[in-house]
Amino acid sequence: MQELIETVGLELIVQLEPEELAARLLFLISERLARGDRPHVHLGNILNEFDRSTPSSVMSLNIPRADEMKTAVVEAWAWLEAQGLLIPASNSGGDGWRVPSRRAQKIADMTAFRQFQVSRYLAKEILHPRIADKVWSSFLRGEFDVAVFQAMKGVEVYVREASGMGADKVGVVLMQEAFKEDGGPLADMAAERGERRARMQLFCGAIGSYKNAGSHREVNLESATEATELILLANHLMRIVDARAAARSSSQ
Repeated sequence: MQELIETVGLELIVQLEPEELAARLLFLISERLARGDRPHVHLGNILNEFDRSTPSSVMSLNIPRADEMKTAVVEAWAWLEAQGLLIPASNSGGDGWRVPSRRAQKIADMTAFRQFQVSRYLAKEILHPRIADKVWSSFLRGEFDVAVFQAMKGVEVYVREASGMGADKVGVVLMQEAFKEDGGPLADMAAERGERRARMQLFCGAIGSYKNAGSHREVNLESATEATELILLANHLMRIVDARAAARSSSQ
């Protein structure tokens, strides 16, 4: 693990969180495999490099806190396995041998690793079924602007269907008509007038800012965090339409 020590530093190895050290460990593993040292890696062999009894051990440098460093590496390894980034080697002929998964092979640098970390927070299971497949696929490919546009477009389509309005109503105009505070088909007339107006404005603002912009020009959205926030906003709007569509259906 001398490469890890030289890259990260002695103190940082034990100070980094498991996922932070895991990124460095994954890059080191990938470099070793690329050099052709072996076709797969084993945690035991890596830990042996901290063992004083190993001739090639980094412990020949009399490195302090070796036990803590080994624990940190084990935690990082476990994190990589739990995220599906290290998987059992199919042709290893024994237990414990691992190789980077297909997803791990696409993680070339820290920027890509951080995007992977953020992508874990957008669980497909929580997305509305009307948008889940398209949005999730685009998000995982790193096409964040496409994913947000698809989510907001899904809101627009759903509002049109639930309100019974025609294709001539689009974007902000559609939201204004569907949630019009004085009798819009999706307005909650049991709510206070100000709340009805605010809900209309919520839909208008979301569609005007994040769906219409993507329709009219290139939107370079590179932040996975921002994309997650906007997709979840669209998801919330979809749930509101669910409720208003159900209420409208029961009153007819």
